[in-house]
Amino acid sequence: MQKILFAFVLSLAASSHFAHADTIKIAVIDPMSGPFAPVGQNTFNSFTYLAERANAEKWAGEHKLVFDAFDNKAGVQESLSLLQTVIDKGYRYVAQGTGSAVGLALIDAINKHNQRNPGKEIIYLNHGSIDPDMTNSKCSFWHFRFDANSDMKMEALSTFMASDKNIKKVYLIGQNYSHGQQVARAAKSYLARKRPDIQIVGEDLHPLATVKDFAPYISKIKASGADSVITGNWGTDLALLIKAAKEAGLNANFYTYYASSTGVPTAMGAAGIDKVKLIGYWHPNNVSVLGAQLTKGFKDKYKDDLSSVSTYSLIASLSKAVKKAGTIDPVKVALALEDTQIDFFGNPANMRKSDHQIQQTLYLSNWVKLNGKDVQFDQENTGMGWQTLKKIDAFVAAQPTSCQMKRP
Repeated sequence: MQKILFAFVLSLAASSHFAHADTIKIAVIDPMSGPFAPVGQNTFNSFTYLAERANAEKWAGEHKLVFDAFDNKAGVQESLSLLQTVIDKGYRYVAQGTGSAVGLALIDAINKHNQRNPGKEIIYLNHGSIDPDMTNSKCSFWHFRFDANSDMKMEALSTFMASDKNIKKVYLIGQNYSHGQQVARAAKSYLARKRPDIQIVGEDLHPLATVKDFAPYISKIKASGADSVITGNWGTDLALLIKAAKEAGLNANFYTYYASSTGVPTAMGAAGIDKVKLIGYWHPNNVSVLGAQLTKGFKDKYKDDLSSVSTYSLIASLSKAVKKAGTIDPVKVALALEDTQIDFFGNPANMRKSDHQIQQTLYLSNWVKLNGKDVQFDQENTGMGWQTLKKIDAFVAAQPTSCQMKRP
């Protein structure tokens, strides 16, 4: 009788253990086809690669993270249709980051879904849509952003540019949607505040993912006499812009948000040396043992560069919140995710409770040749990579928020 009772207790303990070892299924709604497919695929591979490590090392305890790709072709309507699809399939977590127009639409749709379906709430994990409105006027309890927003990046970038007295004339060019518009707005505002002597000598907003030849835009920039160009372009729109500048022999520095994204390093090549700058939260030549290890491992597995590392902060933060909550229930996980702090390659990164905007160190970097010292990793086998010009502490780039969040 005692043996039977002991076996029964062991059975209960085992069933209890397995009942709590749940799988966290995350639907990644990003472009997997079309002009932005290389960016979307690289990001998805990053999620898969880092989730394997997180699961092996039990970052979320006994819970496992699984990422599944859903191709939105970078379209808003396609994304909203896919959102309903993943909801019908039982997903409670959605990740997206390739396009703020999509991100803003997802926030609105997820808010409405959660209001209408208590007990079936969805969390939106944003790895790269950086329109400031998403953590200000459009903020939501159900949305968490793991990339610095465009105002934070411009705060850091403009501080660096203001210190360079050689900068006299700046040209602004960007994609004609919310992100590109916000970058242009912030650039004009912040430079006027910090260096009112700098002239904005031109501004262009072009259609998203439809321009095949940027030569006419480069001609305008050249004619303006600009010594510097600020652009929030990403994907093929940045690669083709840099390519056209190289072919035209434009002698100007490019200050970018996404020059490390897939396809851009190859497009600029040696012509971008000491001319292309990058404002961002990470690059592989930051002094970090873990960063170097992940960079090598990803390259070995995918023959590609680990460039979208907001995926790391997303997975690390989500895992920590799940472990703290002791459940994968989205409401409890969201409450635990607020104020979560992680170590991000040697620097603290914390989720700000007031607006769900991650606060982290930023870097202003320069495109240079490998030197075996502070530039040991190249991108896209070019023999060139990123060298830190300035490390910018999180408090320097931090922005106030107008978020009036409604909590459940």
